[in-house]
Amino acid sequence: MKHIVLDTNILVSALWNKHGNPAIIVRHVLEGTLTMCYDSRIMTEYTDVLNRPEFPFEAPDIHGLLDRIKERGLSVIAPQLDIAFTDDDDRMFYEVAMFCNATLITRNIRHYPKKTFIMTVTEFLESSNII
Repeated sequence: MKHIVLDTNILVSALWNKHGNPAIIVRHVLEGTLTMCYDSRIMTEYTDVLNRPEFPFEAPDIHGLLDRIKERGLSVIAPQLDIAFTDDDDRMFYEVAMFCNATLITRNIRHYPKKTFIMTVTEFLESSNII
């Protein structure tokens, strides 16, 4: 089974548009055809961001999604890596992806080092044939 790490912007997009490409990826996570890797830092970030007042997401939808991710995903403790980031908040996603040998999916690809395992939603969908 393919391991992935989702940047927070992918979850926001999936909740915003339940028929868009990010939602397709999240649906595969919830169905168990993709394994989502995460750590406590990532889950805290997801919770904090999805509960921001500027987003119209309902608490039961947020909790349901995060509970299913925890249930279906792989919780890890990834070591910190000595690498510079433009936005240090992105470091945790990279570290978990490296630790799990996972694909990191993000809308902000320029925030990360240029690595083949870091992809946009479209790149991931095209390369994985999960549609």
